[in-house]
Amino acid sequence: MSGRVILDNIAIVLQQPRYPENIGAAARAIRNMGIRQLVVVNPRDFDIPRVLKMATHSATDVVDAISLHDDLKHALSPYHYVVGTTARLGGQRQVFKSPSVLAQNLIPISQENQVAIVFGPEDRGLSNEDIRYCHALVNIPTAEFSSLNLAQAVMVMCYEMFNATQEAGKKFVPRLASRHELDGMYEQLREILVRISYINPENPDYWMNSLRHFFTRLQLRAKEVSMIRGICRQVNWYGEKRFQDGRNTEKPAPEPVEGEGEKDD
Repeated sequence: MSGRVILDNIAIVLQQPRYPENIGAAARAIRNMGIRQLVVVNPRDFDIPRVLKMATHSATDVVDAISLHDDLKHALSPYHYVVGTTARLGGQRQVFKSPSVLAQNLIPISQENQVAIVFGPEDRGLSNEDIRYCHALVNIPTAEFSSLNLAQAVMVMCYEMFNATQEAGKKFVPRLASRHELDGMYEQLREILVRISYINPENPDYWMNSLRHFFTRLQLRAKEVSMIRGICRQVNWYGEKRFQDGRNTEKPAPEPVEGEGEKDD
């Protein structure tokens, strides 16, 4: 099974659109997103020149292939799965999906089934009778002001379905440090941090927990563990060197050997 929405099996259905310009703009929107099937049900005004003007020449093939119907029941009869769009919630519209969630749900459904996405009239949307034909409802979330025109709503829905046709590339995951490598690093860190009095030697594991959590979030690679251990070795070497240098400067000057430097009379 393909891991993407099959756009050839998706149709956009406009129920009783009021303005031919909106039909043309919807045709242009779906053509941009790779959908070719546009169904128009009982339009108030189906003035083709005005439709084509908004569709532009790039979507004339969609306009030419528009399937025109008198009623929604007849228009939806060939489809196996019907999704209704709604701006109103509550009542019979309790269960709904967001456009992105719907698009993901349509991946398996669209493989072998014809799917219709239905948009209602611009002034009132789908009626309760209309949504009874729907298997699912979708709502486009907006801020306080909610007034998308028909073509904008069509574009949002088609964009999400087009997005669901783009199979994500394989995410690069590097080889992470093994448990053995991490344990060696933590042991070395604990030893060096005790030696420089950064953590309490009486309970070093307690103080190491925060460092463990920190490094766990970073998901260290083997190379990074090696780098941290190298820093620990360098800190240890420098500490020992300074200690030895300090001891050497504190040594008293050697006493002269008896008779050394005396001159004969």
